[in-house]
Amino acid sequence: MAELHPGNHHRRDHRAGGGGGSRKGGMGDVMNAERGTRNAEQQGEVDRSDARVDVPRSDFRVPRSIIDSHVHFWDPGELHYPWLTAVPSLDRAFLPTDYAAATGPIPIDRIVFVEANCRPDEAGREVEFVERLAQAEPRVAGIVAYVDLAQGLEARGSGLGATLEALARSPRVKGIRQNIQGQAAGFCRTRGFVEGVREVGRRGLVFDLCATHDQLGEVIGLVRDCPDTRFVLDHCGKPAIRQRAFEPWSENIARLAAHENVCCKLSGLLTEAAEAWCPEDLLPYAARVVECFGQERLLYGSDWPVLTLAGDYGTWYGFTERFTRSWSAADRTRFYADTAARVYGL
Repeated sequence: MAELHPGNHHRRDHRAGGGGGSRKGGMGDVMNAERGTRNAEQQGEVDRSDARVDVPRSDFRVPRSIIDSHVHFWDPGELHYPWLTAVPSLDRAFLPTDYAAATGPIPIDRIVFVEANCRPDEAGREVEFVERLAQAEPRVAGIVAYVDLAQGLEARGSGLGATLEALARSPRVKGIRQNIQGQAAGFCRTRGFVEGVREVGRRGLVFDLCATHDQLGEVIGLVRDCPDTRFVLDHCGKPAIRQRAFEPWSENIARLAAHENVCCKLSGLLTEAAEAWCPEDLLPYAARVVECFGQERLLYGSDWPVLTLAGDYGTWYGFTERFTRSWSAADRTRFYADTAARVYGL
């Protein structure tokens, strides 16, 4: 997640009090990735040099422009992020200047910011924070904001409706995400949540699906119940790459892809893999989402800066560049830019 500092701010101690509680965001995988990467590096097991691509602008394979559909920005001096206390390497500000340094010469043309699991009572302020960042970093073209959709039907005329109405005033807000990952079984099938997701569709917004491989069966039911809502599956449905498990994830990806209102981000695979991962560990999962969704419903995303727990930006971009190298120019353009522009209305 990346942003520019909107100014000089005094860092707050975000560990101390400050009501509002926390929301379930399923950050256990991130914490596990942090511990695993640290252990592997200490043991000298991690060598991913073959996955990295340093990209000169003159390289003919490099797309003319890329839309990164999954970037997080945060600043613990601005907002509270309770989950960061357990992930020390991420417990600092990540701003657009950091993102620019991380991406280097890779031609990122536009960025979609995805909510970063701040305290739920600060979700509106998070949108304002990113709007300020966008004034200094115009590549921030879209925002996927957090909303508590479980308010559902009963609150449509007041709570939920008013919240979505307020968000709609920002032309950058293109979608909504409330993590399914980390929620109790059955959460995304509850009446309130389903009605909330339907309301997202009625407002012309996209719903980002963040769920783990073992939740995809319920997600399929949610999609079936919301045929007029457009969905984007984050991180390929978070397959169990670390455990080398392919089923039932593979079958459920095919079932999800059968719904034409669902697209998929090729993102987040690095932190689902084992500490000493190699590109071959990721290939079956990447190939499966292409097989099921096709290039026309696949979006490029980085999941920066969470991806830094398992590699740097060039490593992830290098994997996707090599993976897509045999595709036609038209298919690569769809994957790297056009599909994200179409889905998010950029």
